[in-house]
Amino acid sequence: MAERSPSSSRARGRILAVCLQFRICMSTDPRSLGELFADLTRETRTLIQQEVHLAKTELAQNASRMTGSVTLIVAGGLIAYGGLLAIVAAVVLGLIAIGLVAWAAALLGGLVIAGIGYALLRAGIGAFRPQDLTPRQTLETLKEDARWLKTQTR
Repeated sequence: MAERSPSSSRARGRILAVCLQFRICMSTDPRSLGELFADLTRETRTLIQQEVHLAKTELAQNASRMTGSVTLIVAGGLIAYGGLLAIVAAVVLGLIAIGLVAWAAALLGGLVIAGIGYALLRAGIGAFRPQDLTPRQTLETLKEDARWLKTQTR
């Protein structure tokens, strides 16, 4: 089950208290029905604001976690690219040295590297999961809040 922030729990407790006062103490409560509904509305708004804040926080954490990973991937890719260029140059020079014409050696080296690049690109696209950015905790608490409010309004 998703962990709740203390302020979210307090807001839920206040809403519950208002609902209980409305149900049980309606005849003894000095507040009018309008005041009770105003309290319920105010507490519900507070709960929703806290849930939105939780969603923003969770999305920011997910994004910062992804930013660090993406930075490492880009840095590693750039360094590997420099090494790959040196290897391609060596392969092309080796093909020329064994008697292949320069343009054919460069074409062959380019085709091999392009094929490897395509395979890596497909693997990266297949491994990328945008659902990792979904604020699961917030969605779960919103569903739980909706179920709770339904039981309170019956």
